[in-house]
Amino acid sequence: MTENHPRQHRISRLFRARPLPAWSLMATGILTGGLLGGAYGVLKAPTYTATSYVIAVPTEKSDTGSTLGFAQAYGRIATQLAVLGDAQVSAGVSVRTLRDHVRTATSPDAPMIAISASSGRPGQAVGMANAVARALTRQADRTKGDTHVQLLQFSQAVKPTTPTSPPAEVTGLVGASAGGLLGGLALLVRPKRRSEDGPVHAPSVPGPAAAADAHGHL
Repeated sequence: MTENHPRQHRISRLFRARPLPAWSLMATGILTGGLLGGAYGVLKAPTYTATSYVIAVPTEKSDTGSTLGFAQAYGRIATQLAVLGDAQVSAGVSVRTLRDHVRTATSPDAPMIAISASSGRPGQAVGMANAVARALTRQADRTKGDTHVQLLQFSQAVKPTTPTSPPAEVTGLVGASAGGLLGGLALLVRPKRRSEDGPVHAPSVPGPAAAADAHGHL
């Protein structure tokens, strides 16, 4: 009975499941992240962006030096309720939709305001961008007697032909990068693998009584 025990132990060690190599965590993370990112790019509806440009010009009682500062100011109020409330009728959407999907940008060198609108439908993106631009010029026209600056629509938004949302290839690469990063972090925090021969027992230390007896025999 005792002779078969070592043989059974060797057989059990042969059929014991070996742990996966360390690089498998990172490979799994890259593969999973790439698949999820690619699926997101394929399933997500494309987004289209249209941009309208408005320029600030001085009136007869002003000079060009003040237009840059007013362009910066009007760029900040373009997404406020006073402008969006005036634009919602011609845009055909609610104020909340305009607030969520319209962005403005100004230049530190030119008195110009870029009004961009994003939507899943190209025609709706054009309508929102142009509607906000017209509402902003009307808002500036009401106060030009005090500011001596008026806004003119420099360029109307045109219907976009290609989406601005990232394609599936890009989202797949982003997902693979994120998955590889998570896999690398998992390698750093995972517990160390124990030896295949079993746990290593620390050497026993004799108790006080045993140490005293040994000292007496010496």
